[in-house]
Amino acid sequence: MFTSSRLTLARTRRGLTAAELARKSGVSARAISEYERGVRCPRPSTTESLAAALGFPQTFLTLPEPPRPQNAPENAQAAAAAQLAIEFNAWLERLFVLPQPDLPPPKTSPDDTRTAWRLDTVPTPNMVQLLESRGVRVFSLPVDCAGQEAFSCWHNGTPYVFLSPAATPEQARFDATTQLAVLLGHAEPESFAAEFLMPLDWCAIGMVRRETSKLLTKVFKVLRENGTTPLHVAKELHLGLEELNGLVFGLVLTALPGGGEPGPKGRARLTLVH
Repeated sequence: MFTSSRLTLARTRRGLTAAELARKSGVSARAISEYERGVRCPRPSTTESLAAALGFPQTFLTLPEPPRPQNAPENAQAAAAAQLAIEFNAWLERLFVLPQPDLPPPKTSPDDTRTAWRLDTVPTPNMVQLLESRGVRVFSLPVDCAGQEAFSCWHNGTPYVFLSPAATPEQARFDATTQLAVLLGHAEPESFAAEFLMPLDWCAIGMVRRETSKLLTKVFKVLRENGTTPLHVAKELHLGLEELNGLVFGLVLTALPGGGEPGPKGRARLTLVH
C-alpha cells in the first residue's frame, strides 16, 4: 500500500521540489502534491515511475510511516537523512543489543560530565566512540548534505548526533562535543565543548583522520561474519547501497562493499569499552 509521507521523505531526501520531481518522473506536479497529501493514491505504474526518478526501491514508498525525530534541522534534505538513519538504527536494534542512553542530567557542567565519565585526569578519548558508549547514536550526513552543519536530535528517548561530511578531523571532533552540549541543553554549546576537550587534549593535535565509530565497525564485522553483506543491509532497509554508505561516511575506514544475499543470524550484544 502506498504511504504518502514516504513520497515526501524520498523527494526531500533528494532535494527536489514537486515541480522538479514532475520533470524527472513524467508525473504532473499537481498529482504529486495530491499523492503527498493523501488525497489519492498513485497507480502501481506511477509509483514505479516516481521511485525510479527518486532513486529509491519502489517498496520504499509502501513502508509504514517514517519516524519523526524531535528537534530535526530546518534543512529538509538533512532531516530526511536523519529519518533514514533512525530507521537504520531501529533495524540494528532488532539484531543487536546496543548501549542504552546514559547521559548526565541536563545542564551538567563540562567538569562534572568529565568526572561522571571518569575522564577528570585523562585525555579526552575518541569523541564518537565516547558518545556511542553512552548510548548516543552517531551517524554521518551524506555528502550531498555537506552544507548542513552538525546537529543532534532525539527519537523515542534515544539521542542522535549527525556529523557533517565536509568537516575536518578537528572540526568533527569539536562538533561531536558541541552536540553533546546541545543534548544536555546548554545554551552555549561551543563553550561547553572547548572546556570539555581542553584538559590534556592531545588527541586533537595533528589529526589526519576523522574519529571513527567502534559501534558501526563492530556491527559490520559481526554481520560480515554471519554472511550478511552491506548490500543485504541496504535491501533490508529498502535503500540503495550508496544511501547506506552516506550514513556511515567517515565513521568506518572504507566505503562498504556490496556482496551476496545471506541474511543475519541471531541477535548479538555489542559492548563498547572506553
